[in-house]
Amino acid sequence: MKKVVVTGMGVISPIGNSIKDFSDSLRVGKSGIGLITQFDAADFDVKIAGEVRDFEPSKWLDKKDYRKMARFTQFAAAAATQALEQAGLLADRAGGGKRFTADHERCGVVLGNGIGGFEVVTESFKKLFAQGPRRMPPLTIPLMISNEAAGNVSMLFGLKGPAFTQITACASGTDALGQALDLIRAGRCDVVIAGGAEACIVPFGIGGFQTLKALSTRNDEPQKASRPFDKDRDGFVMGEGAGVLTFESEEHARARGAEILVEFAGYGATADAYHITAPDPSGQGGGRAIRLALADAKLAPEDVQYYNAHGTATLINDQTETAMIKYAFGAHAYRMKISSVKSMTGHCIAGSGGMEAIACALAVRGGFYPPTINLDNPDPACDLDYTPNIVQYGEINVAASGSLGFGGHNGVAVFKKYKD
Repeated sequence: MKKVVVTGMGVISPIGNSIKDFSDSLRVGKSGIGLITQFDAADFDVKIAGEVRDFEPSKWLDKKDYRKMARFTQFAAAAATQALEQAGLLADRAGGGKRFTADHERCGVVLGNGIGGFEVVTESFKKLFAQGPRRMPPLTIPLMISNEAAGNVSMLFGLKGPAFTQITACASGTDALGQALDLIRAGRCDVVIAGGAEACIVPFGIGGFQTLKALSTRNDEPQKASRPFDKDRDGFVMGEGAGVLTFESEEHARARGAEILVEFAGYGATADAYHITAPDPSGQGGGRAIRLALADAKLAPEDVQYYNAHGTATLINDQTETAMIKYAFGAHAYRMKISSVKSMTGHCIAGSGGMEAIACALAVRGGFYPPTINLDNPDPACDLDYTPNIVQYGEINVAASGSLGFGGHNGVAVFKKYKD
């Protein structure tokens, strides 16, 4: 079976718009949560979010390209550009822009997205209701639909392999990584650009999740609002952004002399078949996904030093995930380090899976365990080592990341320190 490796990473996030800034923020436990600035939230119970700040798409994209993209697609395209640049797969194109330097027909794109261009939908509905259908922007549909991130990334670089969109709610980004793994192992692609992107900090998005009573209303203390596994948690904080990785077969990467960052060793996915929004409280659905991912990687539970939890800071998720980890790892659950980077980024929906895979890769390479910030009063039902508040250091040979989505979707990815 082909070995699959990571050669590039890119991120646009509430805690940094580069891998360096993202990594530095993870190490110091920086919060990216603040008051919402993208719309007037005065009439909302929820007034906080993890917004992407200081994002200038022109840093990575030509205006003629990004002006035809929704915000989530701009995030994905910028992160993909970073990931390809780090992988050494881009060169300057005569006349401007970047060109892909490997076989275009052997490179695929798989990007996860949960919701699509929510800001496009919002503005188009305003025009429809106020002025009628003839006043709707002509690019409403091409901008809003979820597949446009993968489509635009493939067009930007002329990538002519498969271009897929994975939609499994909050598990979308992680499940996209799994599809990439399968495409390379099956020999269908030499390179796959994969991850996830989301941008739904708009009235419809915040209002919808607020109505579900899923979001934190700790508006007076934004940076302390995302509190995974803490008994005083009151819901998740909406985030946004993108995390994208360049995957290659080991053979392809070594043939071109690429720096290999980590190995993408295994993936597992299951469905709870339980409830449209709530996870199965037994944790067995997600626990089976972990077991499948470890089996795929040919690893035992005891081989894992770090587990990046879904860790949303909702009452039911955190207790269920604790049960899930115990189900999968047994006694080892009490010996390994666990954390939720959503304590810093908020919950970036489909963007989370890619960002948290990158967090695992950085942890393996840098030998550090990102903290779960704001974990001041642990929930007695969440009794594992969730790396509270302060980064810790140690050798990490194997890290795993889990994502759980509405509808009962569970996805888990496993990364290993690369060895020749």
